[in-house]
Amino acid sequence: MENIKWRDDYKIGVDFIDKEHKQVFSTINKLLTISESEDKTEWACREGVKYLKNHTIQHFEHEEEYMRSIQYSEYEIHKRLHDNFRKYTLPALEREMNEMQYSVESIRHFLGVCIGWVVAHTQTEDLAITGKIASKWANIPHEKEKDALEQVIVQLIRNIFHLDARLISEQYAGENFGKMICCNLTYASKQKEKWDITLVFEEQLLLHIASRIMNMQYPKVDDMAINIIRYISRQFLERLRETFPSLDLFELKKEALMTHEQLLNSFERVHPPCSLLFSTGVGYFAFCASSSDSMRGKILPSINADNAIDSIKEYLNKEEAPKRQILLVDDSDFMRARIVKLLSEDYNVIEAASSISAIKMIMVNRPDLVLLDYEMPVCDGRQTLEMIRSERDIANIPVIFLTGRGDMESVKKVMQLKPEGYMLKALPDADIKKNIDEFFGIRKQKEV
Repeated sequence: MENIKWRDDYKIGVDFIDKEHKQVFSTINKLLTISESEDKTEWACREGVKYLKNHTIQHFEHEEEYMRSIQYSEYEIHKRLHDNFRKYTLPALEREMNEMQYSVESIRHFLGVCIGWVVAHTQTEDLAITGKIASKWANIPHEKEKDALEQVIVQLIRNIFHLDARLISEQYAGENFGKMICCNLTYASKQKEKWDITLVFEEQLLLHIASRIMNMQYPKVDDMAINIIRYISRQFLERLRETFPSLDLFELKKEALMTHEQLLNSFERVHPPCSLLFSTGVGYFAFCASSSDSMRGKILPSINADNAIDSIKEYLNKEEAPKRQILLVDDSDFMRARIVKLLSEDYNVIEAASSISAIKMIMVNRPDLVLLDYEMPVCDGRQTLEMIRSERDIANIPVIFLTGRGDMESVKKVMQLKPEGYMLKALPDADIKKNIDEFFGIRKQKEV
């Protein structure tokens, strides 16, 4: 996990809040360093987590005091977001770390959730305090409504899935908790308004449900498992409609399957005011509901009787073929932005601005390809490739050099290092994209 960096665009313009945010980032980085140290102790990790938790809670109190002092109109909603994180999310993560004896995996999960929450909260709700943007949680259900809905969902999970669930978060924002299956259903209310409902199942939860129903051990998600969960989702919402009538799910108008990327896109457009995350003991389950069409502008293929088999097959193929990951190493912000824009539609592009940062990211993320700038200051491409080749665990990762020099002498120096190839930075965008596509096309043939 690469360290998170404090950036000026995280500032909201209130000095003491910005200072405390920066301290939270610094504390997360220190805990990350401790957790990945070979001689780490459980005691050190516990103390680091306790310090981060205490500092975060103290920051919440200071921020809430400031909001009261300026009579911030969305104070109650903002405080509820804080309460949810300190009362539900943090304790749930602490229980997980205790159960796993503060293993690296559990601490990385804790830090991943903290990083995702802190960055998203800083960039949205905290900016809203200063009026720079509007709060995205403008229509959170009242506390009594939320509590009633939570109780109904917990009871339905017990009745239908035979699992005991507990609420982890009252404001699930699409965080990635592992491989997931998202069932999206659009209903019309009696007043012809739209309800957009998404049920999110962690893969291991879906397999547990399918295995129990079929009385066999389901090894992987297939078309039958998808169909089982599709119709269980319908029954789940039908039962919810009967027991929670204010959720006016009058008529099912559309059904679709979503990838995690599509889920995040929908959240960016219209964040569901009701978005609950539960732990079932065998996997996570999320319930997200909005009374507006949160998928507008992003039309998902609807599943119906005529196309169900093909739609599910296409969905499974998407899920089974994740994007290839490319690490782009270049000290030029302009060059990185250019390559990311060029490749990000078909590939997952991660970035590093230096060789040291690149080595860290390779060890953690293990990309399918490294695009490496040859002419970098301090530690150039030659030295970086030598470091990669000297580490047994990453020595076979393919590397393609990016170079601004096309003369024969420079090319000879590059090819002496035996990379998979080189590309001139001066090439047109279309040629760069073509070269990357051809590289992965050839590798796919070899893998077959």
